[in-house]
Amino acid sequence: MLGLKKINVADNERVLMFRQNRLEQVLQPGEHKLFDWKGELAFTHYDITKPELTHHLGRFLITAYQELLGDEVVSFDLKDSQIGLVYFDGKLVNILAPNSFRMYWSKAVNIEVKVLDISENYTVPKALLAQLVRNKGTVIYQVGLNSVYYIEVPDNHVGLLKVNGKLEKLLKPGNYGYWRFNRNIEVNRLDCRLQNLEVSGQEILTKDRVSLRINLSASYRIIDTEKVATLLKNHSEFLYREFQLALREVVGTRSLDAILEDKDIVNQVVEKQIKAKAQAYGLEVVDVGVKDIILPGDMKSILNQVVEAQKAAEANLIKRKEETQATRSLHNTAKVMEGNPTLMRLKELEVLERVTGKIDHMTVYGGLEGIMKDMVKLTGDLPK
Repeated sequence: MLGLKKINVADNERVLMFRQNRLEQVLQPGEHKLFDWKGELAFTHYDITKPELTHHLGRFLITAYQELLGDEVVSFDLKDSQIGLVYFDGKLVNILAPNSFRMYWSKAVNIEVKVLDISENYTVPKALLAQLVRNKGTVIYQVGLNSVYYIEVPDNHVGLLKVNGKLEKLLKPGNYGYWRFNRNIEVNRLDCRLQNLEVSGQEILTKDRVSLRINLSASYRIIDTEKVATLLKNHSEFLYREFQLALREVVGTRSLDAILEDKDIVNQVVEKQIKAKAQAYGLEVVDVGVKDIILPGDMKSILNQVVEAQKAAEANLIKRKEETQATRSLHNTAKVMEGNPTLMRLKELEVLERVTGKIDHMTVYGGLEGIMKDMVKLTGDLPK
């Protein structure tokens, strides 16, 4: 029939009927026959199993046609200090940012929006935080990443919570979540365990203008996290620079010989200088040690020659001392034998024993006295 329109509305649908752009009716499931002689009617179909109702005039529809919409549609208009947790049939499905406006069809699912005021308390409750971060790959997990700043503080660490660039609190080991809305959240983690710092390849001139390359190793720990957080931008860079300066001061005011004679002096002076300064910034220097002192190639060759000459001189001195001692011993022995013919005779027999010990075969004529006369010429009379 001319001018007659038939609209079928499924059980899972609602239809907004507009006449000349004015909402006139919410069509319920069923068949509707409507006369539209002048072509003034417009219809918008909605699947209410997808609860969110989107319309470019959403706020106006709620304000102007609340009575017409009745209990078919519920709306939520959040303030700038509020967020909304949206639940469909008891299941968290979305998080609404401050100043959000949403409309939902209320007949297909049970709609609940929990409104939270984050003007003062911006910490995510533990139970909610666990729900948001444990189901990776889900829609709500992605929503949580966009809405919540999540951080894990491991054992032996301290977290520094900064809000809008200002340090608010220190966080003990654990899991934390903060709403990202209306503020800039940042958490820096500090490792409070013993840490190593390597200061390598430092080219430094000694007092006598010898270029040395020094490698230093140090260990330290954080003892006052608040000082470290407020006074230092990067504590490891701070320590590295201080060790560099201390090394240059210690090495630059000493000669090469002084450094090589007492290598520990570098460790002791550097450690003493750095410890007090580091403690003022919340750091404890536990140990400092020079790993390597590397000389230039030509200087290394010269020093090797010096060491070689020193060792050769020491060896010659020891040899001369031994020769002197041997000569003195022989002299003393000779003086003793000179006044003691019996001892002299025993010494002769000892020498004779050594000589005959090297002879494989010997024929003796005249007995022992013949041997003594033929092989050994005595300077005095034999003892009776």
